[in-house]
Amino acid sequence: MPRKPVHYHESGFPPKEINWERLIPLIGPASAALARYDGTLAAVPNAAVLLSPLMTQEAVLSSRIEGTQATMAEVLEFEAGLVPDPSAADKTADIHEVLNYRKAMWRAVELLNDLPLCQRVMKEAHRILMEGVRGQGKAPGAYRRVPNWIGPAGCSIEEAKYVPISSEKLPRAMDRWERFIHANAPDRLVQLAILHAEFEALHPFLDGNGRLGRMFVPLFLYSIKALQSPMFYISAYLEARRDIYYERLLSVSRDNDWTGWCRFFLEALTEQAKQNHQKAKDILNLYEAERTRIVELTRSQYAIKALDFLFMRPVFQASAFTMESDIPKSTANRILKTMRDNGLFRVLRPAEGRKSAVLAFRELLNIAEGREVF
Repeated sequence: MPRKPVHYHESGFPPKEINWERLIPLIGPASAALARYDGTLAAVPNAAVLLSPLMTQEAVLSSRIEGTQATMAEVLEFEAGLVPDPSAADKTADIHEVLNYRKAMWRAVELLNDLPLCQRVMKEAHRILMEGVRGQGKAPGAYRRVPNWIGPAGCSIEEAKYVPISSEKLPRAMDRWERFIHANAPDRLVQLAILHAEFEALHPFLDGNGRLGRMFVPLFLYSIKALQSPMFYISAYLEARRDIYYERLLSVSRDNDWTGWCRFFLEALTEQAKQNHQKAKDILNLYEAERTRIVELTRSQYAIKALDFLFMRPVFQASAFTMESDIPKSTANRILKTMRDNGLFRVLRPAEGRKSAVLAFRELLNIAEGREVF
C-alpha cells in the first residue's frame, strides 16, 4: 500500500522538546569553526570583491539542489559574453536562475542596512529570485494562496511525499517564524537550524523555497553578527548529501525529530565553516602573492586596480578590462599584455575579428571550485 504523505507539523513550532545533551557536543565545534572563518573574513580586504567567486559557487550549488545543471564556469563565461548555443535554452535558463540568486542575496543584504531580518526582506529576495526566470508566473514576492505539495512531477496531493501548511494558515505561521528569529534562544546556531527547517516545512512560496531557505543561513549569521560579512556557503555540504538533507527535514514533520535535524545542521555548519575558512585563506594568500607579483611585473600605480578587477570578474573579455577597470586605456592594455605573457590566464576564446578575447583567471577559479577545472 502506498505511503500517505507527511503533513506539516501543526502546533509543532517552536519545538517544545530538544535533546540538548545530544546537541551540546556539536555546538562548540560549530561555533569555533565559524569564529575561525570569521577571523579570516576580517583579514580579507574588501571581502565582497575577493570572495565574489565563492558567492557565485554558492548560487550554483544551491540552485543545483533544485535541479539546475549550470556550472560556475558556465555562469561566469555567460557574464563575460560567451553565450550558450541557441539550442541550449535550458542551460541559459539555469544560468539566469543562478544570477538571480546572487542578485537576491545582495538585495537582502542591502535591506538589512535599514531593516531587521524579517518577512519583508525574504519577500523582496524572493521577488528578485523569480524575476524573469522559470517560476516568474508563480507570484514573485508573495506568499502562496493555494495548496502546494512535494513529490514526483505531476503527482496528486494524495501521492505527494510532503504537504506543507494550508495557505489559510500560512500568514500566521510566517508571523510565528518571524517572531522566532528575534526570540531569546539557548543557542543561536540551534535557533538557525530550527528556523531553516521551519521555513522549508512551511514552503511559503509557490517556487524557490529551497534556495531562499538556504540563503537565509548567511543572512541570519550576518544579522546576529556571528559573521561580519554575509558570506557563508552551506550548499556544497547539502548538495553532496541531498537525500539525507531532505530526509532529515522530512523527519521533523513526520517524527517530530527536531534534535536529529539540528545535529545534521550543526555538522553541516562545522564542515562548511572549515571548508569556507580554507578557501578564504587560499584566496587571501593568492591575492597577496599576485599583488606582489603584478606590482613587480607592471611597475604601475594601477596594479591593485587591475588585480581587484580580476578577483571581481575572474572570467572577462579583454575589452571589458580595458574599458571598465578604471585604468587609462593604454596602461590597461599594457598591464593586460604583461599579465597574459606571464601566464595568469587561460584563453577561453581567442580574439577574432571584432570579438575580444575571453580570459579566465584560472588559479582563483580553481580555488573556488575546489578542484582543477581551468
